Amino acid sequence: MMVRRNNFNLLLRCRLLFHQFLVDMYVKVESERLRFIALNQTKLRAENYIHLQDAIRNDADLDANNLGQMVILPSSFVNRAGYLHKYTQEAFTYERNYGRPILFITMTCNPAWPEITRAHSRSKFNEQT
Repeated sequence: MMVRRNNFNLLLRCRLLFHQFLVDMYVKVESERLRFIALNQTKLRAENYIHLQDAIRNDADLDANNLGQMVILPSSFVNRAGYLHKYTQEAFTYERNYGRPILFITMTCNPAWPEITRAHSRSKFNEQT
């Protein structure tokens, strides 16, 4: 949501209610994505995981009453445990190869701010361009 000058936005004025609205919309989108995945298992080639399905069905420790419908989540689904585990392992690999990060700073700014234009006009970089 973007705040615009001279434009009254009721959603942004509601604060906590707006936060609840954002959470509700996120859950709605996420549940629709999961519903699409569940209904389109054949298009997503979930049958390629037949060995996984057999292992789950043949597990003696599983209670048949607790089993629901099996849905294979594709690798493009970002909120699954495998996705998070993959990127955690990649972060550990970067640390092992390059060392621990010393400082990580991000900043969002407007390049037209007076402070930035003043500093840019005095810099040697400006003379080179």
